[in-house]
Parts: sequence; structure tokens; C-alpha cells
Amino acid sequence: MIPYALAAGALLAALAGTWSLAALALLPLVPRGLRLPFALALLAVLGHSLLAGDPWADALGTTQVLEGELRDGVLATARGPIYLDAYPRPADGWVRARGTVRRPEGARLPGDFDRRAWLLGRGVRAELADAEVLTWRPTERGLRDAVRTRLVAGLTPEATALARAFTLGERGALGDDVEAFRRAGLAHVLALSGLHVGLLVGFFVLLGMPLGTGRYPLALALLAFYLALVGPTPSLVRAGLMAAVWLLARTLGYGEVPLTTLLALALALHLALEPWAVHSLAFQLSYLAVLGIALALPLVPRGWGPLQWLLGTLAVTLAAQAATLPRVLDTFHRVPLASPLANLAALPLVSLLVPLGFVKALLPADPGGVLAALFNHLAAALLALVRAFAGGPELRWGMLDASGYALYYLALAPLVLAAYRRLPARTALALAATAALVAAVSADTERPDVWFLDVGQGDAALVRLPGGVEMLVDGGHPWDAARLRRALAALGADELDLVVASHPDADHVGALPELLRTWPVGALVVGPPTGEVLEIELREAARAAGVPVVTASRGDVLRIGGAELRFLHPPPRGAADNAGSLVFVLDAGSERVLFTGDAPGALAYAWQPEPVQILKVSHHGEASGTPGVLLRRFRPRVAWIGVGRNNPFGHPDEETLERLATWDVQVWRGDRDGSVRLSLRQPR
Repeated sequence: MIPYALAAGALLAALAGTWSLAALALLPLVPRGLRLPFALALLAVLGHSLLAGDPWADALGTTQVLEGELRDGVLATARGPIYLDAYPRPADGWVRARGTVRRPEGARLPGDFDRRAWLLGRGVRAELADAEVLTWRPTERGLRDAVRTRLVAGLTPEATALARAFTLGERGALGDDVEAFRRAGLAHVLALSGLHVGLLVGFFVLLGMPLGTGRYPLALALLAFYLALVGPTPSLVRAGLMAAVWLLARTLGYGEVPLTTLLALALALHLALEPWAVHSLAFQLSYLAVLGIALALPLVPRGWGPLQWLLGTLAVTLAAQAATLPRVLDTFHRVPLASPLANLAALPLVSLLVPLGFVKALLPADPGGVLAALFNHLAAALLALVRAFAGGPELRWGMLDASGYALYYLALAPLVLAAYRRLPARTALALAATAALVAAVSADTERPDVWFLDVGQGDAALVRLPGGVEMLVDGGHPWDAARLRRALAALGADELDLVVASHPDADHVGALPELLRTWPVGALVVGPPTGEVLEIELREAARAAGVPVVTASRGDVLRIGGAELRFLHPPPRGAADNAGSLVFVLDAGSERVLFTGDAPGALAYAWQPEPVQILKVSHHGEASGTPGVLLRRFRPRVAWIGVGRNNPFGHPDEETLERLATWDVQVWRGDRDGSVRLSLRQPR
């Protein structure tokens, strides 16, 4: 039990920081033999975190000239690591750059890449923003370059990319095939982790059979060399620590060490070395996957026949997926359903390619090109298999909150206990069904709501109504299309019942043609024709995608998902430029939202007044867009301003902000608050 006490103390300290000290007061409740390891692990991890500190705290906001080795975007300086925010980012090498030190930004859209969390998981707490690269020179060739040269000699371009990924963790050359591996449910074989370490250690041990027990320290030395060669990643450190403990136990003559014990010891050691790694997605997925495997293996039938191998491989794959499923869905919003079959087909090929690549990289020559020819054939077979499975069906899901994680594991835990005969099967099924029922009942409780999406100096809003009905109002710039799709996936909007294009300005509808081509849409709503280029492109994209186009104007009413869209503007004959913006009130039953596009506020005299709770401020807060007459006639309580940081227009205008403050309107802004969710369930 001591390894588990060490792991518990280390994990608590890494997650809770100084708050974990409160756990020391509860030590009397911990079994006597476990108190010391629990407390020592907690204090060791916490002490490391406090001693490491934040090397950039006193430099925030200052301009700095920094230099050091750049690798994967992180500059290793004498003061500490810092992310180099430069465009274009230079290749890895020695860099000297000037920029402003600031905190990294988190995700500004649901489903967006969270650079702050990614860097925190690497122990990086600051970035050199808007950096200008003053000097760059390539890193001097070293052992890694020599190994790479031997590795790729005689390989085809595709096999070269795969060899670099499998042996050195360099996935960049794979290009679109990285996404194919993910869509096939095989992304884990590209991440250097337990699979690769297990295969290599097994190969080393088998190779050293003539040495007897001496093969274990030899395998440990070769493993240390490999880890030093490819560099530490969270999953590789975890796998390396587990393998090292197992090899040491074998060297010292101990018997078999349970997988859960190895995992617990690796967790405690890993966090003692790198407390910040607990924030890394790779760290989380790696430990969760191995925990699932460790719990499943004792239940797998023993034997060496084909059936046992098939059942064992399926059990391991399903167990790893079950343990990581909520984290994967919350991050990537999709899981390939054919992943277990893909793993069954791919793992034999991977089991040959990994040691083959390592041998090829270490041998000074490949006589007759035999190894290269074999690697080329195996790589071609694997890539063909991956591409075939990449088009398979997927389970799609949106973001999960803390309750979603809790309900999932509350449903899974009794099933695991029942499998170990610690809980009656009927009781386990009842508990799991209860958790699933609670999840199903609460799945739609957030609706109706509106998500105002931060697309910079532009507008985009997703309205979610009961019954899974979703409506998008505008979509931001053309370059926002990919981010918009990720946001829709994160918010569970796999299909859009309605898309409303307020007016043909690029900052409002620029992303919509691409969205219509790549996303299921029920209908597109536009204003009267204006003949503008973007409007024509939008209509043509809708026609090509088979999406019906609805033209709306003043007096029209659309009903969708129990809500009404009452259009106040423009007149049926239309209008030019911003004056042609669609203006409408969304009546969701308990809340009303006024969408104004970029319409000039003076037009509000002609709009039918009614109280609204939420106002989408016109034209990004421009002075004439939100006059007193609009606020007096509609009396909003909350306002959203779609405005970008450091925009050249000075938006939002101070007059607009003062006017909103005078009318006691709570203001949310994209530049300051990022994306914002507002509930439509408030009483009027």
C-alpha cells in the first residue's frame, strides 16, 4: 500500500498546491503505516513547486531581449523557459529575440487550443509576445542528427515520416496522416509512450537472453540512452519510470511487480520531478489509460493462443478507452467507434516497426538495404490500414463540466467493482443506471442559452434551444472558419437548424460560405438581395450545399424550437451597407435578445419597441450604433460587444460605454472576457 500512499500525496500536492497542507491535519485518519509516505510525497512535490517559483513574475509587461535554444516553440533561457510568440516562428535552433513578457492566453473560444494549459503542463508560465527574432542559427549537429540520418537511409518519403515519428517522436513530416491516425483511433501509437517503451524494453530483454539476469541492467542502460535521445514527454517519462522500476526489480531479484504498483510509483516520482506535468493533457491521458489497462488485465483469460491474444488486445484497448473517454471527448469532441478493430489490425505492424526502426537507427550500415525494404513494406501496410479506418463512424460529444466527469466515473466504478466481485452485479447495474439517468435528465438543463463567441473584431453567436435546436447568427471572418467549427463541436452543435447572416460584411459572414460547405445546416436566413460579392458567394455556397435560403425583412416572423424571430429591419426593399443589417428579436419564452448586426442606432425610431433582456451591441460598440433612443425603447439588462483586442478603430467607443453605464446595462466584451455564455432561462 505504500506506493499508493506516495502517489496519493504527490497527486494531492500537484493539484491543490499549498491548499494540500490542510490534508496534513487529517493524517490521524490515515492508517499508521501509510502516514509517513503520504506526508513525505506531499511535502516533496509541494516543496519542489514552491522552490521552482515563477522566474518571470517580476518581468511581466517589460520588454526583454532573450536568447537560448528554441525547441517546439519554447526558448530555454538562463532565467527559465518562455514561449516564443513570433510570426513566423523560427525553426528550432539558437535564437536571440526581443519582445514583451506576458502571461500566455487561454482558449478564447470553446474547443479552441488552450495555449496557457499546454504551456503550464510543460512548466512554462510566460511568453515573449510579439517577438522580433534578432538572431537565429541552427543547432550544431549532434547524436540525434546522426541517428536520424541512419534511420531514414533507404526509406520512402512516407516510411521516412513514419520512422521519424515512431523512433524520434518527430511527427511533423507526417502531415495530414497525423489527423488520419487520430480519426482511426490510433493517435496513441504516434505518441512515444508505454507502447513504444514496452516494445523496446521487451526487444532489449529478448536480445540479451544469453546474459541471464545481466540483460536487465543492459536493457535499463539502453532505455536511458533512448530517453536521453528523444527527450522527455509526459507519457514517455511515465513509461520510462515504470519500465525502470520493473527492470531494477528484476535486476535485484524481486518477483513480478504488479502493474498498479508500477503506475503508483511512477506517478509519485514523476510529480516529484515535474509537479507541473499534472496539467498536461498527455500526462492525464497516459496515466488514465494505463490505470484502465491495469484494472482490466487481471480479468483477461490467461493463455497464449490466438483467441487469448484477441481477447486480451480487445480488453486492453477497451479498458484504456473507457478510462480516458470523458477526457478525450471533452478535448477532441469525437471518438472513433472502430478504434478497437483498428488497434487489433495495427498493433502487430507497430510491434514490428518500432524495434525495427530502433535497430536501423543504431546499426552503422544496412547491408543490401534489407531493413529499409522491410520497413518500407510494413510502413506502407500500416498507412493503408490507417487511412482505411480514418473514414469510419465516430461518437461525437461537446464539452464536459465537472458534473459530467463525476457522473461518468460514478457509472463506471460500480461496474469495475462488480467485475472484481466486490459488489453484486445487480447493485452495480442499478448504481450505473442511476448515474446514467441523472446524466440524461440533466443533459439539456443549460438550454436555452446564447453563446457569444469571441472571433475578434467580428460577430458570431450560437443560440441553443430546447430539444437540441441550434441557430448560428453570423460567423466572423473567413479565417475563423476552422475555429468556428471547433467551437460548434465543443458546444455540441453537430447540426445547425438555422444560420442567420446579418449582412454581407467579412467580419460577420466571412466564415459562413466555408461552414455551409462543411457543416450540416437546415436553412440560411439573409436580408433582401444587395448584389454584394460576399452575399452572392454566400447564396452560391448555400445552393451548392443544398441549403434552402430564406429572405427576411421587417415584419417577418420565423418560429424555431419553440422560439420566435421577429424581424424589425430592414424594409422589404432592402438597404445598402450597414443599414441593410438584419435586426431581430429572439423571443425564447423567458428571455428576449435583440440582435442588431451593424445597423445604425438612429434606425431604432422605426423599430417596434419591446423590453429585451440581452442586447447584441451594434457595430462593435461604434458611437452611433447604440444611441439613447435604442436603450430607452428596448431597456436591455445585459449587452455583448463583439470587439477585438488592439483594434485600429478604437472600438468600443467611450460614448457607447458611458451610455450603457448610464442605463445600468451590464457589459460583456470579446476583447476583455473572451466567449461568454448567457442563459435564456431568467425570469422577466
